[in-house]
Amino acid sequence: MFAIVKTGGKQYRVAVGDQITVERIEGDVGSHIELAQVLALGDTEAPAVGTPLVAGSSVKARIVQQPRGSKVIVFKKKRRKNYRRKHGHRQDLTVLKIEEISRGA
Repeated sequence: MFAIVKTGGKQYRVAVGDQITVERIEGDVGSHIELAQVLALGDTEAPAVGTPLVAGSSVKARIVQQPRGSKVIVFKKKRRKNYRRKHGHRQDLTVLKIEEISRGA
């Protein structure tokens, strides 16, 4: 069975046992969270597509890590004007291990 969940403005296809990296979700390492925005559920017999969410379904996951992403350099330049700006950015991330997908009602 798999599910398509939405978190951090992005959609992820997950199955039990998968490990995914999403944008930062508040919580301590080892704590359990529930992803309630399930857009679709699929398995061999009866797939379910929500309008926009599948009612009563949820995905339970455990927080494995709270790392930061690699550095992205933003460099702006205008030629012949002596204009240069350099900025860096590191995104806060969360690594989740999917433990259970419940269909609900």
